[in-house]
Amino acid sequence: MSNIPELFGCLVFNDDIMRARLPKEIYKAFRKTREDGKPLDQTVANSVANAMKNWAVEHGATHFTHWFQPMTGITAGKHDSFITAVDNCKVIMEFSGKELIKGEPDASSFPSGGLRATFEARGYTAWDPTSNAFLKDGSLCIPTTFCSFGGEALDKKTPLLRSMDLIDRQAVRILRLFGDTETTHVTTTVGAEQEYFLIDKALYEQRKDLLYTGRTLFGAKPPKGQELEDHYFGVIKPRVSAYMKDLDEELWKLGILSKTKHNEAAPAQHELAPIFTTSNIATDHNQLTMEVMKQVASRHGLTCLLHEKPFAGVNGSGKHNNWSMSTNNGVNLLEPGESPRENAQFLLFLTAIIKAVDVHQDLLRMTVATAGNDHRLGASEAPPAIVSIFLGDELTDILQSMVDGSVYETPDKEYMEIGVDYLPRFAKDTTDRNRTSPFAFTGNKFEFRMVGSAASIACPNYMLNTAIADVLCEFADELEQAEEFRPALRNLLRRTIKEHKRIIFNGNNYSAEWVEEAEKRGLLNLQSAADAVPYYISEKNIHLLTKHGVLSECEVYSRYEITLENYTKQLNIEALTMVDMVKKDILPAVCAYMKDLSQTACNKKQLSETIPCHLEETLLTRLSHLSSELYMQNEKLEQIVAKAANVEGIKELGRYYRDVVFAQMEATRVIADEIESLVGESYWPYPTYGKLLFSVK
Repeated sequence: MSNIPELFGCLVFNDDIMRARLPKEIYKAFRKTREDGKPLDQTVANSVANAMKNWAVEHGATHFTHWFQPMTGITAGKHDSFITAVDNCKVIMEFSGKELIKGEPDASSFPSGGLRATFEARGYTAWDPTSNAFLKDGSLCIPTTFCSFGGEALDKKTPLLRSMDLIDRQAVRILRLFGDTETTHVTTTVGAEQEYFLIDKALYEQRKDLLYTGRTLFGAKPPKGQELEDHYFGVIKPRVSAYMKDLDEELWKLGILSKTKHNEAAPAQHELAPIFTTSNIATDHNQLTMEVMKQVASRHGLTCLLHEKPFAGVNGSGKHNNWSMSTNNGVNLLEPGESPRENAQFLLFLTAIIKAVDVHQDLLRMTVATAGNDHRLGASEAPPAIVSIFLGDELTDILQSMVDGSVYETPDKEYMEIGVDYLPRFAKDTTDRNRTSPFAFTGNKFEFRMVGSAASIACPNYMLNTAIADVLCEFADELEQAEEFRPALRNLLRRTIKEHKRIIFNGNNYSAEWVEEAEKRGLLNLQSAADAVPYYISEKNIHLLTKHGVLSECEVYSRYEITLENYTKQLNIEALTMVDMVKKDILPAVCAYMKDLSQTACNKKQLSETIPCHLEETLLTRLSHLSSELYMQNEKLEQIVAKAANVEGIKELGRYYRDVVFAQMEATRVIADEIESLVGESYWPYPTYGKLLFSVK
């Protein structure tokens, strides 16, 4: 392995490189832009662009691209070479500040939710100087925002940056009330754990469903799944270990702080976790991580599956979004300290988060609503579709004592007693962890566990930032007008906790009892994307997002349209893939097997009428019935999908796909999976679950 400190960030145009390559005054001016949001002078942009180009060319780059994150959920970029013609027969390598600052991709070919007509093609990419440029596949990649000719955001980065600016301003207002005059900025930080599956590439290429949809639409349960719990944190197989080593090095080159790797609960499932960084950079890094994971897998003869539920019957994959807030002086605002009951500043930020999550539980649920995540949420492998907060016993008791006006006695530290004298003695944490909670406090951060593995983390984070900033703004408005700060603070905390403690739940979120209890508390239980996405355009949520300028009303409506369109399109592709697989592969396979069974029975009878054919006749009868039923259910599915074209309204179409199309897909699958369990493996047209999940050694 290369020297890791030297390897880390070697493909990134980072601060050290800028300091070394830029004139001193240019570097200082650029830092002002980054740290204080000062406008970027053209002279500075030209100097930065030239230094970027020289550095990139030295590393073998020939092109540059404005790397952006459209509403497709993946990244995009138009690649232009550095070459400029000179005297019609020579070229030089050039890159100007103008090219650095602004690009112009075709905006009409990306999802816009009605913001752009097909003939309205002009769109702009604008350099985000707060995120470092990097090298990838021979191109200098420049992180940018993406907007329409009219200035509407067509990407995921723009509202995230707006929300970060918003929460920065409101958090600093709160800190000033506590006498903090040194903090100038507050940033939200994120560490996004990434779960994924690795399967053999050759097997992947034999599955139409995986190729077209990212998940298996058919598959009988194998003899072994995850019931022995032997994969989780188990010994990493050599082929997977080689992949993980290669992946770490590629991510480190890009300055991505890949820290932890291990086997997850399901066979063939794994996890990667980075060290936290600012929300904007964490989002860029997570998008890059997903791209690099797939590229590195291909080099190892593997395929990386990021779908939330690629296999039925085993755990799906999520992306735990670890969120916190830090000052420019390095203070974590969600650090309780040794005595949380006396830490009024921490309690105010904590209470603001509790209120924000309660008031905007619909918005947070909506941010994780996708066709893929519908398979995972509430399936006793991930948090339920009901949003709640886990605080642990200590913080819950502290908050309750504030409501009651009672004295909270800090418990003495407990130490682990393992029963072996020579093992080290250490203090227990004040509370256990709760892996069933959708939004769990884990010591100095909140873990938003509902995000799907394939999703961009931008939307969950800008919605979270906005909801919390809105409450901080309310708190600051009230406290700034108070005659006496401390009594006003106590009253504010007591009142807010009392009004919003219904969102706190420390128990088993998987239990049926919690579903009943949540309903009594008035919490939402939005089971599918079709249920959740319409909350995007509720009056409350439009007001929140427009009030603070995170999204305009037309931007809200566009995202509502795009999210529901993606949901229906994904289910449409899955349904059509099912129809194709049944018609062209599964029914011909079962017919071939039945033909050979019939021939075997005939051969037996020709030899002697006394030779029993019970096996063949029983199987033939069963398979004949099932194949006829599969044919009819598949025909019905095809007809149902065709009728979707007559459904008017995107909201109604979403419900049609949820209630009618998806239900018919499930009915079709049940029959096909039973047939698979009866047909000889050599006849079955696709690699089985057993091969897919256990073939990588």
